[in-house]
Amino acid sequence: MELWGEATMRVLVSITGASGSIYGVRLVEELVKARHEVFLIVSETARPILEFETKYTAKQVEGLVSKVYANEDLWAGPASGTFPLDAMVVAPCSMKTLSAVAHGFEDTLTARAASCMLKEGRTLILVVRETPLDLPGVRNLLLAKESGAVILPAMPAFYHKPKSVDDMVSFVVGKILDQLRIKHTLYKPWK
Repeated sequence: MELWGEATMRVLVSITGASGSIYGVRLVEELVKARHEVFLIVSETARPILEFETKYTAKQVEGLVSKVYANEDLWAGPASGTFPLDAMVVAPCSMKTLSAVAHGFEDTLTARAASCMLKEGRTLILVVRETPLDLPGVRNLLLAKESGAVILPAMPAFYHKPKSVDDMVSFVVGKILDQLRIKHTLYKPWK
């Protein structure tokens, strides 16, 4: 994937039912701000978590994007490898979703779309948000990685001297954008 410039991308963002929905929200905001075409899935479990953890409602986030899909809609465009997407990011990625992706269990649009990204050789980023990890979780991370997914745990760093929770969120979102090869100023890179 050659980007880092002005070209736009078509990105599917899925917010699943794990703590850390702010990562998905901020990613959507940054992608839209950079004029990329964003498609969105917010799982039913993610909706109350998003509203509990952030100042946003699911409807507000959905209002930012080009198209919203129900996670139960396996007839939606992203359920096919022919649907033109450049990348997919699951942020946060619940351990249930990780397991579905790792094992090819396509019971939701998120899992099916992720499988399509892998089979088509496109970028799939899983922003897992769980600690500590149990052995099945570690094995699922390995399986997903071996299948071609980028495993990007929501682990903020401290070398950029964060002064707020927002700074720590920005770091993780910046790392996602780095993987997508999209320029940003969310944190100062190490020099």
